[in-house]
Amino acid sequence: MAAETSSSHNSIPPSRFPTHHGAAEIHPQVRILCEIVATAPTYEVEGRLASSQIKPEHEFVQQVLKHSYNSPAAAAKFFRWAGLVQRHTPYSWNLMVDLLGKNKLFDPMWDAIQSMKQEGLLSLTTFVSVFENYCIAGRFNDAVLTFDVLEGYGIPPDIVAVNSLLSAMCREDNRTAKALEFFERIKGKILPDADTYSILLEGCEKEGNVAKAKITFGEMVIRVGWSPEYMFAYDALLNTLVRGSQGDEAIKFLQVMKGKNCLPGLRFFSNALDIFAKQKDSAHAIMLWDIMVGSGLTPDLMMHNVIISLLTSSNDIDNAFRLLDEMVFHGAFPNSLTYNMIFGCLIKNGKVREVGKFFLEMIKNEWDPTPANFAAAIKVLFDGDDPEMAIEHWKYMSKNNISPRDDSGNAVLLGLCNLGRLSDLRRFAEKMIDEKIILHESTMTKVKNAFYKQGKGSHEIYDTISRKWKSSCLQA
Repeated sequence: MAAETSSSHNSIPPSRFPTHHGAAEIHPQVRILCEIVATAPTYEVEGRLASSQIKPEHEFVQQVLKHSYNSPAAAAKFFRWAGLVQRHTPYSWNLMVDLLGKNKLFDPMWDAIQSMKQEGLLSLTTFVSVFENYCIAGRFNDAVLTFDVLEGYGIPPDIVAVNSLLSAMCREDNRTAKALEFFERIKGKILPDADTYSILLEGCEKEGNVAKAKITFGEMVIRVGWSPEYMFAYDALLNTLVRGSQGDEAIKFLQVMKGKNCLPGLRFFSNALDIFAKQKDSAHAIMLWDIMVGSGLTPDLMMHNVIISLLTSSNDIDNAFRLLDEMVFHGAFPNSLTYNMIFGCLIKNGKVREVGKFFLEMIKNEWDPTPANFAAAIKVLFDGDDPEMAIEHWKYMSKNNISPRDDSGNAVLLGLCNLGRLSDLRRFAEKMIDEKIILHESTMTKVKNAFYKQGKGSHEIYDTISRKWKSSCLQA
């Protein structure tokens, strides 16, 4: 509750319809009272309560009300019965007001408020509940009218009250415009504070209203200035800009905030990075990254992998390598995913020399390529005139029993076919068949063509391989 100043046990329960069922450590007498309220016909509630011979202690009353939101009529009977024994506390009254409001029983709610007024028990907490429940019900004009009559109930309509109403409005979907309308009317009478703007900016963020967010933030800077304490507001503005595909604006604001010593924390940067990744916006992601690390924030391994994934999918291999080299300085050590993303990018872009070099670095650091990357690398290396490195990949897979190896094995045979290296082709094919590698028909057709081109003697070699392959297929 925005205006609640007492300890948490005095706050109105956040759930709209709490229930006692399954509640932990509920007092046995409270459970009995809750059962009566929940199950007794309304006209029998007071009689059953009296028959229980349980004294309605203040704590009991509060607990029963908290667990009786689904039974408003019976809860009202219970409240009246308990009030005959002893005067209710302000907290119990506030619970009753909230319970009635949550159930849209607004006339009885106001009757309760009048009773509280007569007993001098009203506080802003009471009206915060009214604001919230009118807004939940979509009755925003009634919420504003409630604010307008606060003074008549002895409650000062100060900035805490303003913020409570704005917060209630902005929590509901697509109602920030209503909150801004109220704000425009009231700001000349009651001076807004940083919380006011944070609430409005968070509402703009929720609705993705970039234009209103920028206007509201501009006014905030003029009225309350800059402070690291206003970080919630800054986060809300930046998130709105990033989600609204306003990367340029977000970066500009970040640079200004850095100059004011008001940069957001690592959580914002992590979220923004995820959004840029979804938008496939590598240019702004790398700008964001450089501002972050340049300000002394330390990204973790997950953040490194997010941006390296984005950079490699955008074929920005230079920045991907730069971030890989910088990881150790941030205490984040690359893992299999990190290496394989970069390795995959090198393969995709046909960087033959770099593929071989990076493969050696990977295995040196004990991170193996994925089977898919092995197969793709072997193909690229054969196509790029580095068959020896392709064969090194295959030998490494075999030696370290990396599986599945079927795609890689077929890639090796096709590469050897294209080069006409029949001696190696025969040796590798026979060994693969022995190792139960699945060789595709299309691959065996290429193998056949490669041997048959060399004349009759080579036909016999292929036929031997073919019989062995067909026998292996039958056994499988």
